[in-house]
Amino acid sequence: MTEQTSAGRAAEPEARVLSASLLYWTVGACGFATGVVGAAFHLAVDTLFQWPLRLVEMFDVGPIAIAAAAGIGATGTLLAYLLTRYVAPEAAGSGVPEVEGALEGLRTVRWQRVLPVKFVGGLLALSSGLVAGREGPTIHMGASIGAFLADRLRLARPDLHTLLAAGAAAGLAAAFNAPLAAVLFVIEETRKQFTYTFRSYVSVIAASAASAFGMELVGGTAPALHIVTSAMPLMILPVFMVLGAALGALGVVFNRCLVACLNARTAAFRRAPFVYPILVGAVMGTLAIVMPVAVGGGESLIPGLVLADLPLRVLFVIAVLRFAGTMASYPVGVPAGIFSPLLSLATAVGLLAGTLLELGLARTSLPLPPLVTAAFAVAGMGGLFSATIRAPLVGVVLVVELTGAYELILPIIVTCVTAHVVAQALGGRPIYEVLLERTLRLEDRKMLPQSSKVSAPVGIDEAS
Repeated sequence: MTEQTSAGRAAEPEARVLSASLLYWTVGACGFATGVVGAAFHLAVDTLFQWPLRLVEMFDVGPIAIAAAAGIGATGTLLAYLLTRYVAPEAAGSGVPEVEGALEGLRTVRWQRVLPVKFVGGLLALSSGLVAGREGPTIHMGASIGAFLADRLRLARPDLHTLLAAGAAAGLAAAFNAPLAAVLFVIEETRKQFTYTFRSYVSVIAASAASAFGMELVGGTAPALHIVTSAMPLMILPVFMVLGAALGALGVVFNRCLVACLNARTAAFRRAPFVYPILVGAVMGTLAIVMPVAVGGGESLIPGLVLADLPLRVLFVIAVLRFAGTMASYPVGVPAGIFSPLLSLATAVGLLAGTLLELGLARTSLPLPPLVTAAFAVAGMGGLFSATIRAPLVGVVLVVELTGAYELILPIIVTCVTAHVVAQALGGRPIYEVLLERTLRLEDRKMLPQSSKVSAPVGIDEAS
């Protein structure tokens, strides 16, 4: 069996392991490049997705604007789909399962095609209004940059593994300007695949920090999700446990619906797969004009939802629309993540729960602390993330870094851990693990025994 590098070429006999200091400089360069590329990606998406506002300015919310929006959404989504399908099929979706598979030796990060397709395809897809996140493309692009450096330096398997993990962490840091959560994401989410050594651990930290530096140097384009909250009394912590239990169940439903929608889309549009992106793109383009809260990743939606003090029925409609939009958008088969849609959905659900609590206690003499609905929104983001991704520590740190709600660490921990435990009890599994297994199954590849996974070099065709 012929060994392959991340680019699919025969590994050179002189493949080498870098010294610690040279490795840290290399992962620092990987992280910085990922931060710059990620910032450019975010700026481009934010700039292009101004087209709904321009249409409304030109034509108001009327038939012409709606028809034009449907055409723009359908065209952008179709172009993203065709580019992905015919140039780099592995660039579809989040990219996290691909990185995890590469760390296990089951997938190959072909950076020459993944990097441009992830950037251009993600730009087309996200600016078309799909309910999808920017973090999936940046994570996969970061790993691709790591694979590129490993290829050019002809690195051996251990350092290639480290660069893939460091690049993925740098991609998440660039998406949310959350370097600490990015480090923990690699350690907790890829705990089965990540080779934990002092070198690899420090490398992930260095890459995440360098990515945040590069991203902020270019323009600091991470979403500003600061939410004003206040500390919650200890007596109200059981209510956060209830919230966590509900989110644990919702996370299981979310994961199973997502996989079911992927399977249904494959079965229903097998003969004409291009029809689905046209339909979804047209719908999302139309909604971008008539109901903007239903489209996009949702990063800019979150702070506004918390401040808006919306009635129950409106929050319920937003939650349903965000859920349905994610279920429709992810199966399109374009570069797109699920972190941001999860966070915006969880915000609406958390506000819904907080409003219900306020209404329930309004007729009693029991007092509620100030800003309790905002606290539920923040904790809800961590809880749904933990139930779906199954990484509770990352959920806690990511939410705190994003919102600045350090005074809510204890309620967030309670919510995240409860959601994680309930999801486990209900038979839920980490969504990226399920998606990786589905990809391998569709390609008629079998998961290797655990002992084989550890020693298998990245890029080897295990079927051979």
